[in-house]
Amino acid sequence: MANVRNSLCIALGWFSLTNKILSFLPYSRQRIEEDDIAAVVETLRSDFLTTGPKINEFEEAFASRVNVDHAIVCTNGTAALHMATAVAKLGPGDTAIVPAITFLATANAVRYTGADVVFADVDPDTGLMTTETLDAALKSKNAASIRAILPVHMNGQCCDMPAVADRAKKAGVMIIEDACHVLGGAYTDGEPVGNCTFSDMGVFSAHPVKAIAMGEGGIITTASPKLAAQLRLVRNHGMERDQAQFTNPEQAFAQNGEANPWYYEMQDIGSNYRASDIHCALGLSQLTKLDTFVSTKNKLAEYYQQRLQGLAPIVKPIKRTENGIPAWHVSVVLIDFEKAGTDRASVMNALRKKGIGSQVLYMPLYRQPYYERLYGAQRMAGAEKYYARCLCLPLFTDMTSDDIDRIVDTLASVLGISVDG
Repeated sequence: MANVRNSLCIALGWFSLTNKILSFLPYSRQRIEEDDIAAVVETLRSDFLTTGPKINEFEEAFASRVNVDHAIVCTNGTAALHMATAVAKLGPGDTAIVPAITFLATANAVRYTGADVVFADVDPDTGLMTTETLDAALKSKNAASIRAILPVHMNGQCCDMPAVADRAKKAGVMIIEDACHVLGGAYTDGEPVGNCTFSDMGVFSAHPVKAIAMGEGGIITTASPKLAAQLRLVRNHGMERDQAQFTNPEQAFAQNGEANPWYYEMQDIGSNYRASDIHCALGLSQLTKLDTFVSTKNKLAEYYQQRLQGLAPIVKPIKRTENGIPAWHVSVVLIDFEKAGTDRASVMNALRKKGIGSQVLYMPLYRQPYYERLYGAQRMAGAEKYYARCLCLPLFTDMTSDDIDRIVDTLASVLGISVDG
């Protein structure tokens, strides 16, 4: 009977320690409440499922939250990055700097334009590109062709953006911030990340594991009305419907001078990266809770910090920086697997058997087969050291301190570490 019960628990995603049933803890997940569901249902019952009023409502609310003039919503974070590199006018013969530790999409967005990527090394204890590693990338053999820097804010912490902005200004290149991990965070001056004080554009994601969930969603922020107009054009097939912007009057206007009612112009190449009203309705509801979400996760991260002290020196949290106010996206620990006499795959599998999910963010991009074929084998000291030790433990808003106790105690047990108390 016990074996049947245990099998059923595992099938349902429940895990038993003695007689207590415990749910599976993924490394991250969204929090959807009844008001979120009601907001989506209201839109489903409205006249507009897409290209309707919720698009502008969400963009205005997001721009207000991050204190920026323009916010452009799109289908996902990858699309947002692609739109940003497109309006930055990157192309064949150009190069952009991307940190070696980031998700595929940051570098891929550069490659979509035909431009090349120069990878910058990172701090081995934070995963962030540093002033020194950026300087090294700026002096690479491709220095003359560098047109953009894409700093990536990792795990909930910011890069040193004043320093990045200083380098970019001296080099005469654009900055596109990949801020997908740090919505709700702030720079050292207290201004919200994404207000574009230090960049030309900021990019965010509203994937379910991010700060707010839209199902899928991406947002680009900018202080430039010119870039904002170009972003909206690229988002919608390169299509212009504003008669004041038409460039071919013979086709656009009737003999009486009025615009032809069917007419639109494709003024540039674009894509269908439009977000729907359904997604924006959910995003609007979630955005009202952003401060609560960030505060909750930051408090959980601090409790992690306290509990993990007992696992030192084999396990330690990533180093805290002084680059701003964090908005913790994930809880990353650095583990000396060799000293623990094990390897990361074994630890992850053992945790999963105990009902605890984990993840690795990220493998250095230059190790990916595509980039190895393109640029040859590379190894960077900081990125390699970070990658060899990093592991994401569960962090999401529905968690409690009891969950963290369970995670830390289980991790200690898996690693063979004795924890007092």
